[in-house]
Formats: sequence, C-alpha cells, structure tokens
Amino acid sequence: MTSSIVLNADKNRGCPIHAAFSAAWMGIRFSRASLLIALLAAIFSSSLQAQQPTAHDLAQRVDHHYNQLHSLKAQFAETYEGLGRVRSESGTLLLLKPGRMRWDYSNPTGKLFLLDGKYAWFYSKGDPQIQRIAAKQLDDFRSPLRFLLGHTQLEKEIDHLAVSPAASGTFTLAGIPHGQEKRVQRLVLTVNADGTITAIEIQETDGAVTRFTFAGEQTNIPLPPATFKFTPPPGLPVVDAMPPV
Repeated sequence: MTSSIVLNADKNRGCPIHAAFSAAWMGIRFSRASLLIALLAAIFSSSLQAQQPTAHDLAQRVDHHYNQLHSLKAQFAETYEGLGRVRSESGTLLLLKPGRMRWDYSNPTGKLFLLDGKYAWFYSKGDPQIQRIAAKQLDDFRSPLRFLLGHTQLEKEIDHLAVSPAASGTFTLAGIPHGQEKRVQRLVLTVNADGTITAIEIQETDGAVTRFTFAGEQTNIPLPPATFKFTPPPGLPVVDAMPPV
C-alpha cells in the first residue's frame, strides 16, 4: 500500500493539475508572508515616527528645559581639530541667570573663560596679559549655552533646523547659527528626549571642528554671584580684545 501511494504521488508531480494547485498554494503562502512583512514594516515605521520628535517639538523641549533654569553646573570635555592639530581639554561649567557663565579648566589647570554679564574674560595661567571683550561683541563657541540662560527660541537662533536619531535614545538638532553663515558651516546639538543638551559640535567653514560634551548636570543649585566676578592677578595688564571677524 505504501509503495502505491508513493508511486501515485510521484506520478502526480508531473500532472498539470497538481502543478497548478501547488503553484497556487505557494502563491497564497507567499502573499500571506508578504502581507505579514508589509504589516510589520508599517507598524515598525509608525512606531519609529511616534518615538522620534520633530525638529520643532525637540527645539521646544530644549527651550522649556533651559528657560525654566536659573542655574546649572556640569562637567565638560572639549576637543578641537583643525589647522593640523588636535587639542583636548576639560573642566567644570557654571551658568547663572542672567547671562553669567564660568568655564573652569582642570586640564589644563589655570585656564579660565568667564562671562560676568558685562564682559567676557579670557585667561590662562602664565599668560602675560588678560583679554577682555564686551559681552555684546562676544562671538565665541561657548555662546550657544549662554543664550540658553535667557528666554530663548532655538528655532529663531538656528536656521534650517533638522532632527535625526542618534545613539542611546538621543537625537541631534542640526542647522546654521543665525548670522554666522560665513564662519560656521553647521552646528550640531546632541539632545536627550527631555531637551537636555549633552553635546555641542561646531563645524567651521575652514574645516575645523570643536566639540563640547557635558555630563553630571545639576540644575537650580545655589551659585554665589561672586563666582562670576573676575579679579585680575596683580601686575597683569588687561587688554581689550578685538571681536572675531
């Protein structure tokens, strides 16, 4: 009996009806599989769209996060690549409204950038002079966070703003700082979903790249106003620096 069934099955394989039935069945199975794949792809795509905010939404989260702060403390790492060299530095960042900012470098030690609300001060231990520039003339790469100390609208400060997914659930907001088109080719902010900035990258038109990364953010902590007052070391001249061209 078994041999007969096998033989009949072998004979049926050459039968046009059997071949047509098999092809139809395979077509149904393929169609179902294709439909399932399409449905899964649609669900996955809609899920990604639901999880990824628009540039407008993320910019508003950044605005909300920083506009409600009155002070901030964070650790920073700074890297610069350009003119055939690479420089890495790090330290502590302090911000206090209105418009005060202090970058204390631990590597290298003795380096300081301070904004007291009226002037920006630049000093490195061992320098023969101290540089000072009016805050209104300041055009420094640290200024994006300075602007975030006031009432800010990121979409008005960065042109052509676009969002992209990044690593570990973060996003990038990229564009060109308004009015700096001749100097900055692209500004990239790495942002958490809650609007916290974890990195700032500035890509200059001459090919140089400066990147700041931030960690250990503490918000709305007591910071004495005297922290943002600079007293020049005795005997060092103060030079009024020219604003960047």
